[in-house]
Amino acid sequence: MISKSSLYHVVESMAPLYVAMGLGYASVRFRAFTPEQCAGINHFVALFAMPLLIFRMISSNDPYAMNLRFIAADTIQKAAILAALALWARLSARGSLAWVVTLFSLATLPNTIIMGVPILRGMYGSMSGTLMVQIVVLQFAFWYVLVVFLFEYMAAQRALVAKQQQAAAPAAVVLTVLDGDQQINASAVVPVTEGDRNADTNTEAAMPPPPAEAEAAMAAPSAKLILLMAAKKILKIPSIHASMLGLVWSFIAYREGIKLPTIIDDSVAIISVSATGLATFSVGTFMAQQSRFISCGCSVASLAMAMRFLVGPAVMAASSLAVGLHGDLLHVGIVQAALPLAVISFVYAKEYNVHPEIMSTGVIVGTFASFPITIIYYILLGL
Repeated sequence: MISKSSLYHVVESMAPLYVAMGLGYASVRFRAFTPEQCAGINHFVALFAMPLLIFRMISSNDPYAMNLRFIAADTIQKAAILAALALWARLSARGSLAWVVTLFSLATLPNTIIMGVPILRGMYGSMSGTLMVQIVVLQFAFWYVLVVFLFEYMAAQRALVAKQQQAAAPAAVVLTVLDGDQQINASAVVPVTEGDRNADTNTEAAMPPPPAEAEAAMAAPSAKLILLMAAKKILKIPSIHASMLGLVWSFIAYREGIKLPTIIDDSVAIISVSATGLATFSVGTFMAQQSRFISCGCSVASLAMAMRFLVGPAVMAASSLAVGLHGDLLHVGIVQAALPLAVISFVYAKEYNVHPEIMSTGVIVGTFASFPITIIYYILLGL
């Protein structure tokens, strides 16, 4: 069983999260920060602090010493859940890309570094800490890149649709004249110029373009155009650059046996250390701006908790067994999947305004519930 000293270290590592969250909540309630200032903090985290933390985490991991079987189990878990959600969105009238991204994040992206490392080290020793870093590297190098790409895809889709609607607005004006049972439709009101007045007045006026042409003007933009816009914009996102640069540097550094110059490492560190605290602070500010503690409602919150603490660990258990994990490796994989939602998931959801109230609830409620839940998983797996 977990020792008292290990339990104390777990609580000790979790306490700063609650302090930062509480300060964020109080700062809004006591009007120390305005909503605009809170949005600025969240933007700073997404634009500077988090990309530098991502770079530091990935660049400090040895890519040549990763546990490939453990990584394969984690990859299969995420791919299986993403495929199932995509199929649901395709077949269900209630499904959408926004829900796919939200539910995928809830089920597969745990708070591995902040809570995973101290909790699992207390349970399974230093070996688990190394495995947690490897999972974080894969998350930052691929899975968060995918999530951000999907966010950008949705943003590009909305922007193109809005532009088409704005361009088609003059042609969407419809005049309806009722004359008994006869209905005459005009697709637009066209101002009469002096040339029109001088034109042959006997010329028969033209009735509106066929409905198919009007629908074409309002048709959804092509997937190719949306993908192109999303790809162009995602290449400008700092966290994407940080992920790629960190991965490239780790391969070079651990192959050649070199390290970052101290002046660069310290410059990165001084900002990156603020990422977790400010991200958790931002969760508190967002929570204080909501009318309810569980801002997304109890039913949606229950769904979020089920995805986080039941679906994610269950699929991880199946994928771990499928690749042949057993013993402590199997247990570590299941317990880390039951950690609370990663704070960075809320940061991105808030930045792109895609279900931020659900992600906030996932972080808040998950953080409070995660410690007893992971202890329960630990005890059950040890039976």
